[in-house]
Amino acid sequence: MRFLDRADAGRRLAGALLKYRDERPLVIALPRGGVPVGAEVAGALGAPLDIWIVRKVGAPGQPELGLGAVAEGGATWVDRELAAAVGVGAEELEALCARERKEMDARVQRLREGRLPPDPRGRTVIVVDDGIATGGTAHVALEALRARQPRKIVLAVPVASPDALARLSPLADGVVCLHAPELLGSIGSAYMDFQQVSDAQVQQLLERHRDGAPASVAAPHETHVELSAGSVTLAWTLKVPANPRGIVLFACASRADGSAREPFLASVLHDRGLATLAGELLTPDEARLDDFTGAWRTDDRLLALRLAIATRRVAADHVLGKLPVGYFGIGAGAAAALSAARERDSAVRAIVCAGGRPGALDRLDGIGAATLLVVGGADTELLELNERAYARLGGERALVVIPGAGRRFEERGALAEVGRLAAEWLLQHLPGGRRRRMQPSAGNGFAWV
Repeated sequence: MRFLDRADAGRRLAGALLKYRDERPLVIALPRGGVPVGAEVAGALGAPLDIWIVRKVGAPGQPELGLGAVAEGGATWVDRELAAAVGVGAEELEALCARERKEMDARVQRLREGRLPPDPRGRTVIVVDDGIATGGTAHVALEALRARQPRKIVLAVPVASPDALARLSPLADGVVCLHAPELLGSIGSAYMDFQQVSDAQVQQLLERHRDGAPASVAAPHETHVELSAGSVTLAWTLKVPANPRGIVLFACASRADGSAREPFLASVLHDRGLATLAGELLTPDEARLDDFTGAWRTDDRLLALRLAIATRRVAADHVLGKLPVGYFGIGAGAAAALSAARERDSAVRAIVCAGGRPGALDRLDGIGAATLLVVGGADTELLELNERAYARLGGERALVVIPGAGRRFEERGALAEVGRLAAEWLLQHLPGGRRRRMQPSAGNGFAWV
């Protein structure tokens, strides 16, 4: 098992912790890496989020080798056998602990900003980190929290070594771990994106989840939706993760045009915390005729109108209507997505177009949504059209070319790269996203931004 990032790990972990929701738990994350994971758990459970500040005591010259840990409140844990094995004596070990206590006190000042630590007395406490290798920081945190008389302590992590779990299990009333490989080289190896978490991110997440506001969507669900578009009815699938960050409507004319790629791409977005509404903009009868004439898929106005109808249906929903909206256009649906986003009352904030014709160039300069164009480098005709469209788009935009890929991205790894790029773009440009320069995977693509 490998996680996309800490938020993805937190959403998956939250699904295994839903049974504690009725106990009105307190989620305590170990900063800094545990906070993005804990934020997803707290949001799914409707629980308040707080932190317990701990510091690893690293070996001299080997800071990743934990000889012990210190926690706020005075708790200390050391592995004297390991310290002796690497030549660290008792006095040096104490000096290392004292140094980390000083750094921990400074971090308490930065992160707590004068607030008192959480009071776990009599409560179910879920202790969350982004992973456990040796278990030193988790050990000292569990001991410190146990001394404050909670009703129950549950240790919850996405990944951990089996040995560490065995040592920590007696300190908790329950342990939830999604992945415990026999050989865990490092916590970061379990993540595709394991960027360092800043103090500012920690404070932002704490502020957002401090009061434990109930989640807008308590648990993931999937349902089938019928959309009436004039005289026809379109059947689409709505997938909503717990606490969605936004909703993405797929624009695809028909299965022959590329909707066979939709389920995979929708699953990538869903795993990153985005709700998806996916289906075909043509009815089965229209699609069959289109196979012979190609007339339906080139009717940008018709397809855009149907996409706009689906968008209004989302806006009218009492929960989904509060989410920021994005479009994902595939094949002929690319022009429909761009055309629908150009409407004066469009609420679309971000668009991804993959392997599609952008449509009439003179209609592109009125699009305000941030737009990502993805095209295969082997399709020179489509690449030229997308380059022209990129030059005409008036808002924030990017063009990413996947070398060697064709129009349908059927080459090995190509469609996965499309999904990754799309997820990053949408999460960055929907409200509340963290802005970051577009970076294709090494060797897989290049971009104009």
